[in-house]
Amino acid sequence: MIYREAGDFKTSYAIDSQTFSIRFDRWAYYVLLVVAFGVIPFLINDYWANAVFVPFLIYSIAAIGLNILVGYCGQVSLGTGGFMAVGAYACYKLMTALPEVSILIHVLLAGGVTAGVGVLFGLPSLRIKGFYLAVATLAAQFFLVWLFNKVPWFYNYSATGQISAPERTVLGHAVTGPATTAPAKYLFCLTILFGLAWLARNLTRGTVGRKWMAIRDMDIAAEIIGVNPLTTKLSAFAVSSFFVGVAGALFFSVYLGAVEVTEAFGIQKSFLILFMVIIGGLGSIFGSFAGAAFLVLLPVLLKNLLVGQLGWATDLAAHIELMIVGGLIILFLIVEPHGLAQLWRVAKEKLRLWPFPH
Repeated sequence: MIYREAGDFKTSYAIDSQTFSIRFDRWAYYVLLVVAFGVIPFLINDYWANAVFVPFLIYSIAAIGLNILVGYCGQVSLGTGGFMAVGAYACYKLMTALPEVSILIHVLLAGGVTAGVGVLFGLPSLRIKGFYLAVATLAAQFFLVWLFNKVPWFYNYSATGQISAPERTVLGHAVTGPATTAPAKYLFCLTILFGLAWLARNLTRGTVGRKWMAIRDMDIAAEIIGVNPLTTKLSAFAVSSFFVGVAGALFFSVYLGAVEVTEAFGIQKSFLILFMVIIGGLGSIFGSFAGAAFLVLLPVLLKNLLVGQLGWATDLAAHIELMIVGGLIILFLIVEPHGLAQLWRVAKEKLRLWPFPH
């Protein structure tokens, strides 16, 4: 087998502690980046962009954000859809108020606004945890959706209550509005995902990430050894909400183009992203990607199989799809609660020891 560590020597602490310490992993990562940035943009079309790649990239950002809060810091949240709505509406208000500013700045500022809202709703985590914190974040979900529905200022007093993204360009290519092209949307979302995934990986491997995991494992012991619960929990809410807000801004402006808050960011969105984290694996950046890929690709494959190949009715196929996805979630919780990331870790260990797997 080619997956070997023999001859792969570490000559410094920096080399030994890098993200991909095995040479094969590093080269696989570089090849993946070359394919993602240099090959797919020339092959992608509107169907693949809208059905697979763009939703996968956006949901990956949201899953990484939720995983930081739930998987790394141990703070349960059911308000992801509401925080995505904050990012979407903040981006919309910025796009309409400051049309001369780059859409990239709007998306990042929308994430910053969502971070502030996340810190506000994260304050109860200082007193409550577990089921009670989940209920508090669920209340935030319903409150935010109600707010964006009932206050016309957020949707600029539109008669329909919808928000629509005006056309914006990056380097001369439209990434929002009706004139967008598949490669432009894909590359814009991919670049943001790459930067945020790099940031998340470094945060979780550094001092901040160690504090999050100390609070997750035993908050009382963490406080005894000097970890401040106030700043640690609120920083997790802030970083998580920033990621989720950026995902919401991209979901509105680049992917859908026009949204209505109840349909696009309802409670089902919060559960969908939570399922991505559970299936992918808590406390794993790779698990966030794996879970997002699983729950984006599986419905597309089932729809093509049941409707396109077998000729089933669309409504029947949609119900069967929900049953299959729900059954797989239950199966993962029972058989492998640590998700796809754990399966990947086990497979890598067996490959490293082949032909003597344990």
